[in-house]
Amino acid sequence: MIATIIIALVLAVIVAFIIKRMIKDKLQGKSSCGGDCSSCGGACHAFDTADKISKKKVDLN
Repeated sequence: MIATIIIALVLAVIVAFIIKRMIKDKLQGKSSCGGDCSSCGGACHAFDTADKISKKKVDLN
């Protein structure tokens, strides 16, 4: 019983540190993205609005 509580507390502390690090990285503008959009499953969402607009202009010509 006491071992379960200790393990749960240790895991909670680890998760808290991970979340704190993720928030700190986000505030500093860091990303977990490696920058290789072609191999990313979310590549269609990786472009910013300017890229989408410029691609539409190219497609219309």
